[in-house]
Amino acid sequence: MAELNGNLLVAQSGGPTCAINASIVGVIQEAGRHDCIEEIYGGLNGVYGILREDIIDINDEKAKTIDMLKYSPAAALGTCRYKIDFKKKPEKAAKDMDRLFQIFEAHNIRYFFYAGGNDSQDTSHKIHLEAIKRGFELHVIGIPKTIDNDLPHTDYCPGYGSVVKYNATTVMEVGIDVGCMATDDGSCCIIEVMGRSAGWIAAGTVIAKRKPEDPPHIILLPEIVFEEEKFLAKVKEVVSQYKYCIVVAGEGIKNASGNEIGADDKLVDAFGHKLLSGAADKLAQIVQNNLGTKTRTVKLGYAQRAAGHFASLTDIKNAVMVGGAAVKAAVEGKSGFMVKIIRNVITDDNGKQRIEWGTDLQPLEDIANAERLVPRDWLSEDGFMPNEKMVEYARPLVEGELPLPIKDGLPCYYRLEKSLIEKKLPPMEA
Repeated sequence: MAELNGNLLVAQSGGPTCAINASIVGVIQEAGRHDCIEEIYGGLNGVYGILREDIIDINDEKAKTIDMLKYSPAAALGTCRYKIDFKKKPEKAAKDMDRLFQIFEAHNIRYFFYAGGNDSQDTSHKIHLEAIKRGFELHVIGIPKTIDNDLPHTDYCPGYGSVVKYNATTVMEVGIDVGCMATDDGSCCIIEVMGRSAGWIAAGTVIAKRKPEDPPHIILLPEIVFEEEKFLAKVKEVVSQYKYCIVVAGEGIKNASGNEIGADDKLVDAFGHKLLSGAADKLAQIVQNNLGTKTRTVKLGYAQRAAGHFASLTDIKNAVMVGGAAVKAAVEGKSGFMVKIIRNVITDDNGKQRIEWGTDLQPLEDIANAERLVPRDWLSEDGFMPNEKMVEYARPLVEGELPLPIKDGLPCYYRLEKSLIEKKLPPMEA
């Protein structure tokens, strides 16, 4: 097959993580090893910025900055929640695609990599199909990213290991704090974590539980219908036994009617998702009103996905790996795929097991807008606690600490200079 020569464009989309920059580093460093890739560009703020021709020259950045980005949280290129929606806004979507390919052609973009979650993989798939339709030579590879860990076909999503490491540690620390202040009246603390439809983040905090009495004592997942009476009975049982109860709740937990108890019906994001921010408050109200138990809440919010100071080394290494694998696949002529992570369990002659991480490719059409939930058989019968299957799955993902540079007692994080390339097209029409 003839080698495709041209420029590379990489961008980020959706909610940031501790690992998304590591994948971009993997793309950039691998791209530099291939002569067919002439220039390496970064799209600022995802497709939203690319449509405005906000593109930077990665070659203008210092090599040390690029390398150290893998230890820096958030999205170095900027991100967005912008949907090219042919179903609801066909005329706008068609105009967006025309504009996108005008930009690709003007800057000779032949390799496009998009790091993101479900909606981002859908965008990648649409761009891949559009390139085929137009007869435009473009290799499109999706790079998995989401702390929600809900992309199908991959062992896990980069960013998930780090959020579990931070959240499980927070549960341990909060548990020690609340437990030492427990009185005869008892106390309860609700820790709210991210996770709209899938409870992977909440479920992962089970690794904090080393003894039966250790928190978390209850974990509430969006996959399990929230039943108030059963929940109250469980809280009462735990407080009676340990004098305190630590509850970890996914922000998207739902009642029997399918409504998210923490949703704000009046506010939605760019993808039409209701904004979630009240699950912990609602649960605290339920506990206090019905049991009279002193209850506090902790909302980890952005902190859980931005905690670069305690990210998982395994997670960061794998994020770099998938970025590099994306470039290798594209250079080999592949397009319309997402890189997925493979977990290989190796048993040595002494019966000791270790994990070797690898990659493979999955068609984007299998990924786009699909959602993987926590399996029911990974949970206890009452649904309040993940079992050993979840522990075995999550524990290897949090291994290792970053060699993070420290200055004046605080982490050193790196940012791009963001040197914009010259725009070649008229401004985008409103």
